[in-house]
Amino acid sequence: MRHWRALVVLGTAQFLMVLDTSVMNVSISQLVEDFDTEVTTIQAVITLYALVMAAFMIIGGRLGDILGRRRLFFLGLMVYAAGSALTALAPTVWVLALGWSVIEGLGAAMVLPAMAALVAESYRGPDRAVAYGVIGGLAGAGIAVGPLLGGWVTTYLTWRLVFAGEVVIVLAMLCCHRMITESARTGTRPRLDGVGAVLSAAGLALCVLGVLQSSTWGWVSPRNPPFTVLGFAPTLFVVGAGAAVLSGFVHWERRQDARGTDPLVHLPLLHRPDLRSGLLTLMGQNLILLGLFFVIPLYLQVVQGFDAFQTGLRLLPVSITMLAASMLASSLGRAVGPRRMVRLALATLAVAIVWLLATIDPVIDDAQFAGAMALVGVGTGLLASQLGNVVQSSVGEEERSEVGGLQFTAQNLGSALGTALIGSILLGALAHAFTAQVADDPQISEQARTQTGVALESGISFVTTDQVHSAAVDAGLPASEVEAVTDSYASAQINGLKAAILATGGVTLASFLVTPNLPAGRKSGTKAHKAAASAPAADPTR
Repeated sequence: MRHWRALVVLGTAQFLMVLDTSVMNVSISQLVEDFDTEVTTIQAVITLYALVMAAFMIIGGRLGDILGRRRLFFLGLMVYAAGSALTALAPTVWVLALGWSVIEGLGAAMVLPAMAALVAESYRGPDRAVAYGVIGGLAGAGIAVGPLLGGWVTTYLTWRLVFAGEVVIVLAMLCCHRMITESARTGTRPRLDGVGAVLSAAGLALCVLGVLQSSTWGWVSPRNPPFTVLGFAPTLFVVGAGAAVLSGFVHWERRQDARGTDPLVHLPLLHRPDLRSGLLTLMGQNLILLGLFFVIPLYLQVVQGFDAFQTGLRLLPVSITMLAASMLASSLGRAVGPRRMVRLALATLAVAIVWLLATIDPVIDDAQFAGAMALVGVGTGLLASQLGNVVQSSVGEEERSEVGGLQFTAQNLGSALGTALIGSILLGALAHAFTAQVADDPQISEQARTQTGVALESGISFVTTDQVHSAAVDAGLPASEVEAVTDSYASAQINGLKAAILATGGVTLASFLVTPNLPAGRKSGTKAHKAAASAPAADPTR
């Protein structure tokens, strides 16, 4: 047991990070009510949390090389606990965003890259594969406990207790600091590339901001933006500005490397095919998972009317099977190879998404829905068991902290894009379907169509049919038209949900394109690891 003590502490950190997002997703309706806001505002808070982590994860990985991984790990836990305490006491949605999205996000950006590097440093050979399988399993456990615990606490007590409990857990982890050890570092400590840090954070922030606001601003035709650019919605211009800043970041990093000074990221690392494929697959995994975990709670809570605890119960199958699959697949991956396991996982996810699409109806079939969600858990569990070990085993010991930053940047960028992009598709499809339904219904007058069009121009939120019914009554529509508008919106809800879930299926199929360079088996993985360890292209101590 002494051999695995470090993994207990490191795995608990991973568990907490996943628990947070899981609780938030299942508590969306209660958060909307408590803070008297809209779904899109809570979507923004959830996306901002993932964005902060994605924007600062590379910086966190670099700080691990500068300050030491162990020191940064525990310092990050202190920052994370401070954010959790503020979140638990948040009186407004803006304080919630500060405590959870910003402060906790910064703490996670310090903890996670250090955690990934410390796992790799603490274990070797088969033990390392087992350790990363456990980390993936604990991520699954966080998803398992989050909906159920968060749903129960939100329904019968308050969601704030979850974040207060996190503070207590972090304090217990800090008392166990002696369980984590780190080898003494040799050579000159690198310096932080301040210009590169600003460019990377700004570029990522602009890209995700554009995607997040697309449902409000519109993609091309302006819907309700704060400004327009040459008569067009600013969305694509903001995304393009982010891409331009990231292009400047790449140019600056290459210049730093050529001058022999410390870059924020050694870009030659990304020339390694197995590392690049592992990072892209991680991004796809989180885009799929977080996209689904944004859409499905809306279906259960807004369409079906379930409370947070009932929602958590219906999400439990995906959580249990993800935990089981990730724990069991680490040894199987060593036998058949990560490439085959990842392809099997993606194929499983594709089938699960098709099955899930068939279950999205106005009246839920609990058995069919549970089966589809369980299969989603198997697919994501198989992925989670492989990719962390693939990424960390593709580089040498001195590069692990930096690659840990890249690893969680990819994961959290995928999370941010999953929530924002899939949420944008959901609202866009909802608006399109609702407009079409209203236009085609002969029971709805031209005046009512005009009123609906005006309302949609100011933006659309995913609200309950009761709210639409009340709005139609308040607008003075006749009873027959009120029912027709409400029915049209109910049909549009289902169409929007299916469009969003279908988009995650498209991402799943696209992820097959990046799997050819994953290690094929034990022999190829060993060769890749030896090549990475001996490669002189990226020396973080330079």
